[in-house]
Amino acid sequence: MATAQQDSLLVTSEKKSKKELKREQREKDYEPYNALAPAKAAFYSAVLPGLGQAYNGSYWKIPIAYAGIGTGIYFYLDNDEKYDRYRNAYKDRLAGRKDEYTVNGVQRISTDGLIRAQELFQKNKEISILVTVGVYILNIIDANVEAHLRQFNVDEDLSVKPGLDFDALTGKTNYGLTLNYRF
Repeated sequence: MATAQQDSLLVTSEKKSKKELKREQREKDYEPYNALAPAKAAFYSAVLPGLGQAYNGSYWKIPIAYAGIGTGIYFYLDNDEKYDRYRNAYKDRLAGRKDEYTVNGVQRISTDGLIRAQELFQKNKEISILVTVGVYILNIIDANVEAHLRQFNVDEDLSVKPGLDFDALTGKTNYGLTLNYRF
């Protein structure tokens, strides 16, 4: 087996300082400003819930959006079914027919009870619609805000730190905030 040695006299100018490496890493991580990105993300979420989150790269939020919308739709359909049952029983009772809440000629639920049940489930249906629309709108707002924040430059060159200054002449400590910007 033959092995070769590296030339020890070779001078390389490829060594980079830590500062240059940090700058290159920041430039690599930095996403250029795109003024239309928030509008695109909001539009995508409006067309198909969760698509704006996928555009932003937040895939973990997509199931949350669909769970919220699906829950609202589920409760709407459930309340609609119950509303229809009480509504049909009320119509049957007004027409003089036997309804499902009359057993052996005895009314298990009064006519006023049927009316109140209809009102309750109608109100629950409306609340379910509002919840579903609210989650849909929050999905759009979340996509828009996240697209804005993804372009926000969070750099270590700009920092705010609490500052303590001990005055040796008076023996008092001064408190404050310092805003540092490194060029």
